[in-house]
Amino acid sequence: MARTSTSAIRRVRVEPAGAHFASAFALPLAGLPRRTAEEWARTTFEDTPALLRALLRAGWSGVLGLRLGPRVSARHVIGWRTVESGPDRIAVEARAPSLTVRNVVTVDAVRLLWATYVNFEGRSGRMLWSLAAPVHHLAVPLLLGRAVRRTA
Repeated sequence: MARTSTSAIRRVRVEPAGAHFASAFALPLAGLPRRTAEEWARTTFEDTPALLRALLRAGWSGVLGLRLGPRVSARHVIGWRTVESGPDRIAVEARAPSLTVRNVVTVDAVRLLWATYVNFEGRSGRMLWSLAAPVHHLAVPLLLGRAVRRTA
């Protein structure tokens, strides 16, 4: 069985769908076991060392001000509220006074698409996200790569 290389994770263009900001990463699934979108989201965010999970939550809540739910919950993924769920798609969302962030994971027979959509409330939200976006663009591929290694 062929293994997908973590270097195969690529940033791709995604329509903003009404959001102020949108970015996405695609991961080819060739050679990887079939998993639901929720399983991928949970592996990517939750199947990480405790320190990394704590750092992620600290950044989301402490820096961005996102209000997170329970760390462990059937209706939350590491505190992000599930707003849509099916075998091929999950959307998780977190809100702050200055912005709302939604991560949407979609899987099909050939790839996983991890898209992030951000809506700003005024200049403070835009400024916060401008600081967070570079970290986001590094973190998502690294976390996905780690999930691939844990899955393969």
